[in-house]
Amino acid sequence: MDDNIVALELGNGASEPDGLVVLNALAGAVIAVNGAGAVSFANTAAEQLFRSSAENLMGKLLRNLLPADSPIFALVTQVRAQGHIVSEYGLTLETPKIGSNLVNVQATPAPEIPGTVVLLIQPRSIADKIDRQLTHRGAARSVTAMASMLAHEVKNPLSGIRGAAQLLEQSATEEDRTLTQLIRDESDRICELVDSMGVFSDGGSVERGPVNIHQVLDRVHQLAKNGFGKNLRYMTDFDPSLPPVYGNRDQLVQVFLNLVKNAAEALAAGGGEICLETAYQHGVRFAIPESDSRVHLPLRVSITDNGPGIPEDLTSHMFDPFVTSKPQGSGLGLALVAKIVGDHGGVIECESRPKRTSFRVMLPMASSQRDKS
Repeated sequence: MDDNIVALELGNGASEPDGLVVLNALAGAVIAVNGAGAVSFANTAAEQLFRSSAENLMGKLLRNLLPADSPIFALVTQVRAQGHIVSEYGLTLETPKIGSNLVNVQATPAPEIPGTVVLLIQPRSIADKIDRQLTHRGAARSVTAMASMLAHEVKNPLSGIRGAAQLLEQSATEEDRTLTQLIRDESDRICELVDSMGVFSDGGSVERGPVNIHQVLDRVHQLAKNGFGKNLRYMTDFDPSLPPVYGNRDQLVQVFLNLVKNAAEALAAGGGEICLETAYQHGVRFAIPESDSRVHLPLRVSITDNGPGIPEDLTSHMFDPFVTSKPQGSGLGLALVAKIVGDHGGVIECESRPKRTSFRVMLPMASSQRDKS
């Protein structure tokens, strides 16, 4: 947090309206603890976290708000002793009113006000959402590296193995030909798997520009209802006022076709429903891979089905490569989706429970793609 903003809000009771707006707009709870251990500032998120108004929090001792053994006291002491920012992740925050919550805490000294420490408290639900986006991108990058390695280090030896099996087959007995054919078939199967991973390789820059997301979804809808999902019901809820997405049309078709196909495969024939929805929302700013640029992600596309839901043990790993609940699945489809969405500077998330699984993709609009933070 900017120390100047802290000073505006805490110095001698002189509050600057702009600074107050900034602090109250933060999703994380911000409280300031003065040298006497009392709360000297609390933003709107802190009021919600502690279930108390800022007026009621002001002047209260921190030890009256938190248990005596709370690790937050150690953070405050450490910041005062060392004079620099200290962060802790996965702390348990307990109070009589809010119960137990898992949070991340950043403690920052306020040099302009000796002894004052500013605490930024983020519920893990917010932090984990950001972590998941980074994890999805990291998983896609790992598959990219693996695909490149396999293409160079696996396919060449397999070609030699297959060729040797063909030579042996010429002079082999009928019984041995069964074994040489097995070698050839398995070699071909491995090559097909390597080829399927080739879609993850970075094959140069992809042309991007303004794309009408509803034309993309209409195309996906037509393909689904006339093909793999012809026995399902479809609903659309589109916001016609949405501006164009900044992206590549073919890749976006691939993303949403994959998501709709996954939904269709999870539904019982004739008894399932898939909803395609678009909406505008004030999204977070997120960094574009390999760039200093950051984009606003106001365009949300949701693919929702009423299937049985995703097994709980898979939900935190569903975008990892080779993770699948399908008996014959390769586990590469959602990893590819995560890569393409990440390459577009967007984010993808999923919420699943029985009778409702929803994948939400947030994308930048064409005019905001080059916005700087």
